[in-house]
Amino acid sequence: MSKAFTKEDDTEVELDDELPDLPGGVTNYMTPEGLQRLRDEFRNLQQDERPKIVETVSWAAGNGDRSENGDYIYGKKRLREIDRRMRFLLKRIESAEIVDPRKQTDKTRAFFGATVTYLNAAGEEKMVRIVGIDEARSEFNEISWISPVARALLKAEAGDEVEVRTPKGIERLEVVKIAY
Repeated sequence: MSKAFTKEDDTEVELDDELPDLPGGVTNYMTPEGLQRLRDEFRNLQQDERPKIVETVSWAAGNGDRSENGDYIYGKKRLREIDRRMRFLLKRIESAEIVDPRKQTDKTRAFFGATVTYLNAAGEEKMVRIVGIDEARSEFNEISWISPVARALLKAEAGDEVEVRTPKGIERLEVVKIAY
């Protein structure tokens, strides 16, 4: 049968969120800065990127045959990606429990939001900031509070030695400094 005589299906396939749900029993802790980044991304998708793609799809749809129209096909795919990301961001924003590290009263221990400097077994000094799951960025030395290193560092004080279970075995870390 010729493709020209088949009915084009305009229904969109519902895709899952691009990132998995939070692990069971885990609270979605987030710093105020991390929440603001998620809100900014949501606002950018909603107010800038999505309207531009809708305009492109509308224009492409007016050009006739949609089956071979690259602008239409790509635009519809991109709209689904944007909508999926917006749903994900909205769920994470709604479930966020804000923890402001500046309000931490005990600044001698490492808690959520702390910047911790430690020495690893090789004597290398490393500095990490303990943040929420959705705001961890390795390029800024931010690690999720549920990561093995962060879990080992939580509640530690300067001078403490903590153990981290890694794929290579157990590694000892010495806490040097904690800042908020």
